Amino acid sequence: MTVFRVGESLMHCMSSDHPFLDAPFHVLWSRLTAEHVVADITVALEGAKERIDALCRTDRGRLSFETTLQALEDALTPLNEAWGLVGHLDGVCNGPALREAHNAVLPAVSEFYAGLYLNESLWDMFRTFAGTPEAAKLVGVQRRFLEETLADFRQSGADLPAETRQRVEALEAELAQVTQKFSENVLDSTNAWELVIEDEGRLSGLPESARAAALADAQAKGLGTEERPVWRFTLKGPSLTAVLEHADDEALRREVWEGSIGVGRKDPWDNTGLLREILRLRQEKAALMGKANFADLVLERRMAGSGDRALGFVTDLHGRIATAFNRQCRELQEFKAEEVHAPAAPLEPWEAAYWAEKRRKAMYDFDEEELRPWFPLEGVLDGMFRLSERLFGIEIRERESVFIEPGGVRPEGVSEEAVEVWHPEVKFYEIRNSRGVHLGSFYADWHPRDSKRGGAWMNYLKTGTPPVGERDRQPHLGLICGNMSPSVAGKPALLLHHEVETVFHEFGHLLHHLLGQVEVKSLNGVNVAWDFVELPSQIMENFCWERESLDFFARHYETGEPVPAKLFKKMLAARNYLSAVSCMRQLAFARMDLGLHMHEAEAVASGADVDATVEMMLKGYLMPLRTAPPTMARRFTHLFASPVGYAAGYYSYKWAEVLDADCFSRFQREGVLNPETGHAFRDCVLSRGNSEPPEKLFRDFMGRDPDLSALLVRSGLD
Repeated sequence: MTVFRVGESLMHCMSSDHPFLDAPFHVLWSRLTAEHVVADITVALEGAKERIDALCRTDRGRLSFETTLQALEDALTPLNEAWGLVGHLDGVCNGPALREAHNAVLPAVSEFYAGLYLNESLWDMFRTFAGTPEAAKLVGVQRRFLEETLADFRQSGADLPAETRQRVEALEAELAQVTQKFSENVLDSTNAWELVIEDEGRLSGLPESARAAALADAQAKGLGTEERPVWRFTLKGPSLTAVLEHADDEALRREVWEGSIGVGRKDPWDNTGLLREILRLRQEKAALMGKANFADLVLERRMAGSGDRALGFVTDLHGRIATAFNRQCRELQEFKAEEVHAPAAPLEPWEAAYWAEKRRKAMYDFDEEELRPWFPLEGVLDGMFRLSERLFGIEIRERESVFIEPGGVRPEGVSEEAVEVWHPEVKFYEIRNSRGVHLGSFYADWHPRDSKRGGAWMNYLKTGTPPVGERDRQPHLGLICGNMSPSVAGKPALLLHHEVETVFHEFGHLLHHLLGQVEVKSLNGVNVAWDFVELPSQIMENFCWERESLDFFARHYETGEPVPAKLFKKMLAARNYLSAVSCMRQLAFARMDLGLHMHEAEAVASGADVDATVEMMLKGYLMPLRTAPPTMARRFTHLFASPVGYAAGYYSYKWAEVLDADCFSRFQREGVLNPETGHAFRDCVLSRGNSEPPEKLFRDFMGRDPDLSALLVRSGLD
């Protein structure tokens, strides 16, 4: 096998294999090494270009669904899948070699995708086909595919003059590179920060689980000794949250908080300039497309329809909860004042979570840490799978898996049936329907590590199709990743309840992909309007709060007993604690997102102070604090880590909460574990992807349009 390195000629590797291109359904991760990225993606790109060129030359008298729409999808699949593998590894195994290889081919890949829907010959072919009797006969999902494809071309700028199209194409390529650098800066600045504590007395208030995790982290880094142990804290979710919520040492909390606000804000990882450039590029693109702003451009085909309507949704919800929000903020400040015996005690940003947790305990005699023993990760997963099996008529089984070092060989004694994974902690599962038919498979990777990006996410590696005509079923392949509390001190990984919600959330996305029954891959699963995509994920979170469903997965890791009735009652009582504050936090993110991509885009892009601008637009959205924290925009990867992502779309989380609260009310009426209701949700939503407009899918399940009141009732804000 010839080794290919960045910068060498492609001709030197033409005799080597191409593992990213030849990846089987059970991916051979040990073969997917950085040295193959440039060669394989270059070959994939050339192949895609050749197929697109051939497609453009299709005889205009022989146009059909198969020779146009299906041919386009088939032309792109090899590159889509190969590039998806590279992008996935960039998120879970990031290192210098892979990053260099990824960034070496990123411009060419971005240029190809940016130019695809600006290709004049391709657009001419589709426009010609759309006017034929053959196209007029299309119905169902094929008609939907044609309509969506035509809309993709128009929204991308296919009707623009040639010179303008070229500029739009260049903007897309620039955005891909700038947003990639933004993402790398967030990861690198997060990993660069650590705090090593030598005095155990400073850990007062921290749960034992957090202490044990910090000790284990230090030991893994070779820090401290058995006689003189030390504790290492980082900016990864479990570590950061534990300190800010529980540490009695204010100086410790402040130091960790200051570390967190420095992510993407300090040299050499300062994202300020990149943020301005991203906004400038997006605004220029919107203007070239004839739109007032980027929000109007990206929301044109989503449920909101425009930036103004999305902003109106956020503003309306803000008005509905503002009174409760102000009251809850005031009550938290008053609680602190009472505890410190002061007439007034304004909160500092490194104090808010700490005093909120103190007050929760005082009001409800409830500490979320109490629930950890009932949420061992493996038990949560097993229960979640059984719950899903009952609701959706499926079977989920773990397959034997094996980790092989990159470039290594399968260890002796390991079954050939064992499925390769990319890290020793990763597991592999299969989903089958009630008749035993293989619908899809997925990988699960749950714990933090330095080479892995933060947060939690679902993605797909292969999109299958149901059996159509003589074509057999092709199963789906997806993945689910997180940064959950790891196993420490000989105990299994014990999760917090909000981490359990995150697991259910991402699994909802995964089900949306794996249960898809759409014959067109581009319309399957999560390829839906952005403000509809969170419905399947967020509806799953509801099952973490119902006694009937909770008993499926909440079992004490030592005794197997369910959550005691008294503890469950306290958990429910505390559910809506500071609900207006939590809701307003999400609305603030949405308001900032829309502001930066609408009215303030040009000002910030031109040099206006980012923090001052965001602070002004969020007046009335933020908890009153003595020290105003800088905006999180510089580390907000949802908005700035990809050319579009959640940009101008963060409101969709709240939008989808309206949908999920409403849809779950049907489960509550008909039975939380009612298989008929679950099957209806699968048939109306999960299996149908983007085969029909989201408004229709919602009405098919609920029999009416969405009702905001269900969300307010669930949040105790009605």
